[in-house]
Amino acid sequence: MFNPPAIRKVFEGVASRHEMYALFNRHSQSPFDDDRLSGRRYVGEWFEITEADHDHMFEILPPLFIRGDVFAMSEFQAASVTSVFFALRIDDRFCWFHGYCDMADRGSPDRMRAEIIARESRPVRAMSAREKLDHIWSTTGADFRAYADTRFPADLRNRQIVLVYPAAQGKIWKLLEDLTDEEITAKLPVQFRLLPETIAA
Repeated sequence: MFNPPAIRKVFEGVASRHEMYALFNRHSQSPFDDDRLSGRRYVGEWFEITEADHDHMFEILPPLFIRGDVFAMSEFQAASVTSVFFALRIDDRFCWFHGYCDMADRGSPDRMRAEIIARESRPVRAMSAREKLDHIWSTTGADFRAYADTRFPADLRNRQIVLVYPAAQGKIWKLLEDLTDEEITAKLPVQFRLLPETIAA
């Protein structure tokens, strides 16, 4: 069963415009099950963007609401889930973020705002084990990631899978959550491989 962490960073670093649109579509291959149709598959995901892209998204459609340093898109991703954009002052600098919040839960944007500030205010740059897996999924091309199908046992269906290349086996599909430390290291960009691991927020 799909059961991701409630609020989580899914991309390390500041996303370019191309990366931002790819992140909007990071679940485009997922089955049209209740998790996707209800928006639960998206809720809680967030990542950093540029100021220019924050402003660009503000100009695309009339916002659903504007409240201080937060605005929400009037076009919904699924059910009552939509994009929320933040312009936050963190450690004496402004940063911009995108996240998915469920507008049926009125406190959702405020909780995400607080989580982002707490996560980005850490004194030491680090990634949790879940963040590493989410970053790998976010940056893996569509030909190299998928969702478990009939090749997998029924209780594993619809979970995220990625291609790995064991030396003795050529290539195999493996559950994202089952990647070894060595496989995670191999799939992370070089600049993130030596970051210390932290407990998930």
